[in-house]
Amino acid sequence: MPVISIDTFFACSLMVLLTLSAMAASSKLLYPYINNAVDVNSVERFREASKYMLLSKGSPADWGQRDSTILERFGLARAGSDAAYELDIDKVSRLNDENSYAVPYAQIFEALKMSDVSFRLEVKPLFEVSINLTSTFNAVNETIYQFEISTQRHGAQVPASLKCYAVTSNYFNVGFVGSASGQAYVNVTLPNNIGGPALLAVLAKANSNTNVVSFNAYGFAHNSAQPKQKGTFLKLGPLNYTLTASTKYPNINLSEAYALAFNYNSTLTKTTGNDTFSTYNIPRILDSSPTLLVVTGENSTAFFAEWTAYPQIPVEVGANFANPTTIALTNVFAYPYIITIGSAFYECTVWIGGPRG
Repeated sequence: MPVISIDTFFACSLMVLLTLSAMAASSKLLYPYINNAVDVNSVERFREASKYMLLSKGSPADWGQRDSTILERFGLARAGSDAAYELDIDKVSRLNDENSYAVPYAQIFEALKMSDVSFRLEVKPLFEVSINLTSTFNAVNETIYQFEISTQRHGAQVPASLKCYAVTSNYFNVGFVGSASGQAYVNVTLPNNIGGPALLAVLAKANSNTNVVSFNAYGFAHNSAQPKQKGTFLKLGPLNYTLTASTKYPNINLSEAYALAFNYNSTLTKTTGNDTFSTYNIPRILDSSPTLLVVTGENSTAFFAEWTAYPQIPVEVGANFANPTTIALTNVFAYPYIITIGSAFYECTVWIGGPRG
């Protein structure tokens, strides 16, 4: 797909979103489909059910912000908003099993009130950011790492602007890369008198629309062994603009925490903590960008940098429709949407399946 097609895709998708926003009141008409009170075929019923998940706030309406709340009815729309397809940052984050306050699928299924169907829901950026370390240059006092950063959608380049952050032990640096055609090379210079591993975090905004955003992060060795897999040392749970960092092993000491957006970054202040967890306030950033949350520390003598995003995406929750047995017994339909969280656009796909007739 040529670059112009990608720009056209984003433009058309946003036009569709604006059209659907005028239909916000229709969410009140969708409830009968949930109870199967009208006689419609499976395709239409499932389509309306998928809309209901995204247009309804659920019950209680603020279930995303309160981890102790019992979810009575499932819905992802943001409480206090009448905009169509505007999802709540915490409701989406709690679908992610990496979140400390994740809601299990069994509870979501029961709260949907559709006992005869299964579903799967995915929220992710509209394009992907890939980071690859291509070369390393060693000097006396510093080491230069060259990275190739690609911004693509289904293999086609997406022109985008990039913001890069480098984090390692007692070191934080910000770099900006201007408009890239879909591929850019970034140099990260680290002093040799500091240890690693290090983390390169990248946020990207599509040139065609700055509300279309994506991100990724890449851990690499610097005067150290290779970094451990993401999530090895900490479980990170953002909820209601508070980050909880729960340790997975004893003798872990946390040092710094950062909030990284495209046009803003800050060091987070610890609000509470003990040997097993620490909490930090997350700033409410007025930027059409997710916030990357990075927490650094040491496990005995090994430095680490753990990270997550807020909203905590990409996320997939629900039934495994890839299972051949499930497919054989189920009519499965996929319904894609463009949704907003904050002022940023993301892609949401809802798969719904019911027994074959």
